[in-house]
Amino acid sequence: MLPGDLMEGATDVGKEAAVLVAITDRDEPGVIFTVRREHLRTHAGQVSFPGGRCDPGEGAVEAALREADEEIGLPQSVVDVWGMADRYRTITGYCVTPVLGLVPADLALAPHEHEVADWFEAPLSFVLDPANQQLMSAEFQGRTRHYYEINWQGRRIWGATAAMLVNLKRRLEWA
Repeated sequence: MLPGDLMEGATDVGKEAAVLVAITDRDEPGVIFTVRREHLRTHAGQVSFPGGRCDPGEGAVEAALREADEEIGLPQSVVDVWGMADRYRTITGYCVTPVLGLVPADLALAPHEHEVADWFEAPLSFVLDPANQQLMSAEFQGRTRHYYEINWQGRRIWGATAAMLVNLKRRLEWA
């Protein structure tokens, strides 16, 4: 089992959230990531997918598209939603649904000045390559926790974001 819990078919497991795994439409596809601002209360400075909590009555696809629009100015109308990957439960009690979508390459994205410090695109082949998905460990709240980490050009993709990529790679291998 991966760090956190693979939540295939899970229901009523906590706070619902969704992220957009935005895959760029180019010969060598990439994945869009955000870098959270340092002043944020949670996950400050971390690399993540655009996304966040689902609003009441909102499904995962709607939440992921809304959050991507709010966070990086990714117009909902340009996302070709492919489907959803396995849900992932974080150690903070969120049940996150990754929404997979194809987006045009080289969009002029505009990070939300209060939430997103930066954004970048990493090659899909790199982040899905098991050789780049390192299993790490650290002490957290008195316990040893295991997590994945992917380093791309000085960018540290780790925790739930990296674990969702590991889950996605494994799911693609099972298909």
